[in-house]
Amino acid sequence: MRFTALMVTLCCCCCTFAATHHQCQLRPTNFEGWKAEELSNDWVRLTIVPQVGGRLMQVTFAGHSYLFVNPQYKGQYFPPSGKNNGKWFNYGGDKLWPLPEGRQDEQHWAGPASDLLDDGEYQLTVLSHDSTCAVRLDGPADPVTGLQYSREISIGSDSPQISFHAVMKNATGHPIRWSVQSVTQYDTADSTGSGFNRDFWAFTPVNPQSAYFNGYQVRAGLADDPSFNIADGLFLLHWQYLENEVWLDSTAGWLAVADNSTRYAMIERFQYIPGADYPGKASIIFYKNGAALELDDKGLPHLRSSTREDTPYYMEAEINSPMIRLAPGESYAMDTQWLPTRAGKDLKDVTNTGIIERPLAAHSTVKGIRLLGSFGVLYPGKLIANFYDAHGVESQATPLQSVDPAIAVELNEELEAPRTAERISIHLIDDDGKDRGSLAECKVVKTN
Repeated sequence: MRFTALMVTLCCCCCTFAATHHQCQLRPTNFEGWKAEELSNDWVRLTIVPQVGGRLMQVTFAGHSYLFVNPQYKGQYFPPSGKNNGKWFNYGGDKLWPLPEGRQDEQHWAGPASDLLDDGEYQLTVLSHDSTCAVRLDGPADPVTGLQYSREISIGSDSPQISFHAVMKNATGHPIRWSVQSVTQYDTADSTGSGFNRDFWAFTPVNPQSAYFNGYQVRAGLADDPSFNIADGLFLLHWQYLENEVWLDSTAGWLAVADNSTRYAMIERFQYIPGADYPGKASIIFYKNGAALELDDKGLPHLRSSTREDTPYYMEAEINSPMIRLAPGESYAMDTQWLPTRAGKDLKDVTNTGIIERPLAAHSTVKGIRLLGSFGVLYPGKLIANFYDAHGVESQATPLQSVDPAIAVELNEELEAPRTAERISIHLIDDDGKDRGSLAECKVVKTN
């Protein structure tokens, strides 16, 4: 037997799977002509441009860049002077917006448009620069909506996790009611830069008690858009170059995007609040930029311009807070996390510690048990296989392999195991010895 239960217990309790990680770094830099601030650790590099609405303009993980940066506006800044007739300067990246949108009254945001929330110059403050690197971005007060935004962005030194603390404040002398929305524009161009990526995907669990007839609601674009599908409880979006906006009342607290051509994925986590009043009931919105059918001035249908210059390749993943009533001076905060890893279009589920692509399977053999499965992990460390008998008693714990978020995990391993083993659970123990939770669990199939 590879390790006895006693040996493994001693290993897990008295030792850590120590790995040397450099301290996170924070430094001023220049990004595409903008003055920027860079946060980085051994896995990720974040580039923040305070001048253009406090945007997180790019995230790079293991050399892969996720976010759309509009080449039309690189290095430029158009202050919200009120002379742009509502024009929107779409710089790209990730930012905060209000909901609901519309132009019918003061309780709707007439955006996207050039205004203080989207284009105002934010002030950056360094909050910490040691084991955690954190900055705060404070935006100007917007007299139209009455909102003032601030956001803290942080990374540690032990994993690629990115944490956000977004705050909306009532900067007026009267009550207001809004939802704060995290809006992330993912790059959907192909690797050559000349066309669009035909293998880009997005996922979120469907609400089993959804208020929407199909488990989702198309708010703009084709109702039968071929990009959308539901399988095994997941809403699947296969990005195609058609403009569309789809709303979901998912309660699971996560969404994922994955570039199957490179097998880089991003998990976005949030806290769903049961019973809360979400805007239009939606906790998540996906928006696809692309060609669209429109009516001309004669009322005849025509295809809107679909050149990359006029309609660039990107998709928005949007997380909404509930609608919040704010008294004068009152604030509301929304916390979210991003966790980059390796995965593609076969994503089946997201657990506390990773992504499941090919679910865990365990088959008894002459020598013991063979484990099979495909995963992406969210933290570096070591996988431990825990075996349980029919009474739920742990009979053995066996270390498997060291893992890292930048490397996909393929399990195809035969272990010596007790004949009484009925169930197996794989946990991830991080480099500090902390149990990050179960990656996958299954019953043992007896084949002999």
